Amino acid sequence: MNLQQWLNGISERERKLVYLMAALAAVALLYGLLVLPFQLTGGKIEKRVAKKTADLAWMQQMAPQLEQASATASSRAGANESLVVIVDRTAREAGLGPTLRDQSPEGNGTLRLRLEGAQFDTLMAWLASLQTQFGVGVDAANIDSTAPGAVNANLTLSRTEAPR
Repeated sequence: MNLQQWLNGISERERKLVYLMAALAAVALLYGLLVLPFQLTGGKIEKRVAKKTADLAWMQQMAPQLEQASATASSRAGANESLVVIVDRTAREAGLGPTLRDQSPEGNGTLRLRLEGAQFDTLMAWLASLQTQFGVGVDAANIDSTAPGAVNANLTLSRTEAPR
């Protein structure tokens, strides 16, 4: 059955409705193809690109200052603190305080500690932040799973470098 036969087979009212909808679809298509693209290029895109370029230039200008301020703040935060204080404070800030069971300082700026029932992801994020912010590295680790996502950990930490 072709389109002409189908149109002849429906009532006059339905046929007028089909013609009206086809005309509306054609107008919407023409509007979308011919009018909308010209509205977007009428200076709006150029203004948006100029603003984004200015924002990028400002960010590039401020990046060295922010990096220097961040490095100064982190070095000040941990430079005068003992390893025990840094580990205890940052563990509590990371939400690992209740899992921290034992801290035993050893010679040469080394600290042995035990965590019980710590969330593995939280523990790994905390160790990474100790490394990046305070130059504290893991010399030895023994990590045992206790439940899904939870671990017991025996760690030996030491300052590997000056904090950044």
